[in-house]
Parts: sequence; C-alpha cells; structure tokens
Amino acid sequence: MTGRWRHLRQVAATGLPGAFLAVFLGVICVPGAAAAANVADEPDVIRIARLHYDGGGDWYCDPSSLPNWLDLVESRLGIPAADRDDVVTLDSEDLYSYPFMYLSGHGRIALSDTEAGELRKWLEAGGFLYADDNYGMDQSFRAMVRQVFPDEELTPLPSSHPIYHTYYDLPGLPKIHRHDGEPAQGFGVFHQGRLVVFYSYSSDIGDGLEDPDVHGDPPEVREAAARMAVNIMVYALTHP
Repeated sequence: MTGRWRHLRQVAATGLPGAFLAVFLGVICVPGAAAAANVADEPDVIRIARLHYDGGGDWYCDPSSLPNWLDLVESRLGIPAADRDDVVTLDSEDLYSYPFMYLSGHGRIALSDTEAGELRKWLEAGGFLYADDNYGMDQSFRAMVRQVFPDEELTPLPSSHPIYHTYYDLPGLPKIHRHDGEPAQGFGVFHQGRLVVFYSYSSDIGDGLEDPDVHGDPPEVREAAARMAVNIMVYALTHP
C-alpha cells in the first residue's frame, strides 16, 4: 500500500465516514454521465466546479480563492487536489462528474426553468452546492432557491450544526468582511433530511481565501476563512 492510500485510510479511520475515502478513490457522489476528459485524466483528486450562470452577476469573482482552497485541502488534509477550479454550466456534459459546486458573485443570478430543474436534479442525485454571498447577491440567490425548491426554504443553521465542527471545531460562521455590518449567518436547504445547499451570508469566505495582497486581511481573519472552507469541503464529501 502506498503512503498516499495509507493516509486516506487513516483519515477515514479517525472519524470521517467511509464516503470521504470513497470520493478520493474516484467514486463520484453524483451518479449519471461519464466524466469529461479533465476529470477522467485525474479521477482521484478533489475538484471544485464553479457555476457559470447568466444574469449579469460576476460568477467569476475572487479568482484566486478556489485554487487557494484546493491547496488547503491538499496541505491540511493530505489528500490530492486539483490545481484550480473547473468552470461548469448547468448544461455541461460533465456536470454529474462533480459532487461539489461553488456559486458566488455580487449581482444577479438568472436561471432558466430548464437550468433550475437541472440544478434540482443534480442536488437530489447527491450533489452539494456551496453559495457564498460576495455582497450583493442575497436577494437574487434567495429567488433562485425559491425557483429550484419552491416547497423549501433557506433554514438558519445553528452553531451546533456539524458543518461547523466536521474538521475544525468552530463557534459558527466566521465574519470575514463587514458588508452591511450584519452578523455572519449560515443557511441551508435540506432534501430528504440531507443538507444539499449551504449558503454563507454576510461573511465572505471567498474573499478570505484570496491571495493575501488582494484584500489585506489580517492572518487571523484569513485563518478563520480557511478553517471554514476546509469544514465545508469535508462536510460535503462525507455526507453524500
């Protein structure tokens, strides 16, 4: 057994469910289409799919945040991760090759009814969406959630929720940037008891993950964002 696989087994044996190990061995959480070339070339690395949406919002914001997040996954968890995020749309042929999707921006998010239906299908099949309010997308995102899950609501998550304690033991969602001065709050959408959408409001985890010279955040603020990001990834990949 190589050192890499031995470490993954040790990770799984020290409290993380077996599904965590299964993802790293190339078992995709979301069943369906075959993997695209970039996924198939390295099937056993962690990847983040960044959602490219219409509506005018800057879906491409914080360009250094996701590569830095993937680096955290590799350096702190000791598991292989891609060098950078992959951009997907809701009609991408490789959508179902990704168990984890990231959505952020400052402005409007617009999904067609077909796209909303595809996102719901992907979530119900086992996908996990992390949406990070980069100041200004809250109203639009909440409308998107109502479109995708008209019978569900964004539910405030208490500080005791496992997503805050899966790897690091955190007191709740950290406050990274001021925004309107409101407290940071995590929300979720549940499907059949499983958290399928996690939404960080008035926090700005993505900004905290950017290169240090982008926002000039102090080390302790960047560390808070890093720990929350690691928790989100570990939670998503251990709750398929």
